[in-house]
Amino acid sequence: MYDGTKTLGAILAARAAEQPDRVAFRFDRDTLTYATLDERASSFANGLRELGIGKGDKVAVQLPNCSEYLAVWFGLARAGIVEVPLNVGLRGDLLAYVLEQADCRALVVTADWAPRVDAIAGRLSSLKHVVVVGDGASAVFASTPLTELLTADSTPPDVDVGPYDESVILFTSGTTGPAKGAVLTHHANFRLATTSTIELMDYGDDETLYTAFPLFHVNAKYTSVLPVMIMDRGTLVMHDRFSASRFWDVCRAEGVTAFNFMGALLMMLWKQPERADDADNPVRKGYGAPAPEALTPDFERRFGLVLCEMYGSTELGNITGNRPGHRKIGTCGKPLPDVQVEIHDADGNRLPPGEVGEIVARPLRPHIMVERYYGNDEATIDAFRGLWFHTGDRGTCDEDGWFRFVDRMKDAIRRRGENISSWEVEQVLNDHPAVEETAVIGVPSELTEEEVLVVVKLNAGHELAPEVLLDFAQERLPHFAVPRYVRFVAELPKTPSQRIEKYRLRDEGVAADTWDRESVGYVVER
Repeated sequence: MYDGTKTLGAILAARAAEQPDRVAFRFDRDTLTYATLDERASSFANGLRELGIGKGDKVAVQLPNCSEYLAVWFGLARAGIVEVPLNVGLRGDLLAYVLEQADCRALVVTADWAPRVDAIAGRLSSLKHVVVVGDGASAVFASTPLTELLTADSTPPDVDVGPYDESVILFTSGTTGPAKGAVLTHHANFRLATTSTIELMDYGDDETLYTAFPLFHVNAKYTSVLPVMIMDRGTLVMHDRFSASRFWDVCRAEGVTAFNFMGALLMMLWKQPERADDADNPVRKGYGAPAPEALTPDFERRFGLVLCEMYGSTELGNITGNRPGHRKIGTCGKPLPDVQVEIHDADGNRLPPGEVGEIVARPLRPHIMVERYYGNDEATIDAFRGLWFHTGDRGTCDEDGWFRFVDRMKDAIRRRGENISSWEVEQVLNDHPAVEETAVIGVPSELTEEEVLVVVKLNAGHELAPEVLLDFAQERLPHFAVPRYVRFVAELPKTPSQRIEKYRLRDEGVAADTWDRESVGYVVER
């Protein structure tokens, strides 16, 4: 088990020394042993050094779930380089913003996605190198095949990297402004993998975990990959896409003992046709959020497992959780031992049990949550006002200390496990020449969480087909952020100070005059 002193590079070195031939990671079409990952990570780190990139520099990674991603990630960690994981759907303005905001000197990207960075080259001042996975190259930046870097010297680089050094900048969706880059240390990563995952879930030393969540998220990195490395004989089955129809067969074939869930995943599994052998599977635990109170008991009986709901964020890791032997269904659990969690009113006063307020938290040990927002002191100070981290989420706590998540105070949308900034979507759609103004909101989804609805006011004298607006959006937004619903209005409801009253639009929801892309077969390309 982790003793509080390790780094990502060090845990890999330890596992490679102890179990070099162990296949710890099984992908759709590939497997990876510790020895191979250790060698590739060192080669990648040394290859970057030859490009003049070293400790403290920032390198962005835009890759699907694959063995190459792990080599890149651990190579960066071993060299003391700060990883900036990028959502694979980022392009255009949003991609340019993140690369510039984080001062990224290099980008690791698939050949298919390399043209995205070329298209925004004129807006990038820090980026100097593009490392390409696959056959292809950047037409603008100095370009190097990943295969070339992986043939560099595989001697571990002599770089002093400590547990409190920064390991990653994870961008969270902006709400009233651009996305913010949460800076986390190696120590915070390990805390999420141990206290918030292994210990919370009472994992043994030989669990086989499953995930199809992307490696640019906290979930896959620190509650799947890192935990199996900390376990003595842990294994991870990692796919790039989730298939509800194949899920249980995959679990049976791979011997999966536990999986993570977010967003609509449980509902997708529940809606699959019932089979006589639904409970005949090796899975015993599910870990994530949300676990709907009305669904959980029947889901557990049908599939023969226990669901544990928790609450957390990119900045905090998990701060409350249910344990397999100590749960209250319908809640997100009790505070973990290394954090203090309360419900506050708008003035920062602690609220009594049962009252709804903002969920706030603070650490009881150093460096276990976000250090700051990179290059954004104002947002950092605001988030930690009153010496508490303000989550922007509303919740309650009962008399026995069980917390419940209620909703988001933030102007953000949660769709199928992805946080979507309504502000960012609005900025893109407002650029269309026919559009005067938009309001983007979340509306209830039949799969839990939300779908994206955009309410549009057009410029005088203009017409615009919904399909044309979505074509425009697809070129500039991640696929998951492209609205499902489009509604045109003559005027948007506003306050006297001209702020859009989104609560009124949410109350109206999917009105009779709303266009639904799914009803007409409009397809959003990934």
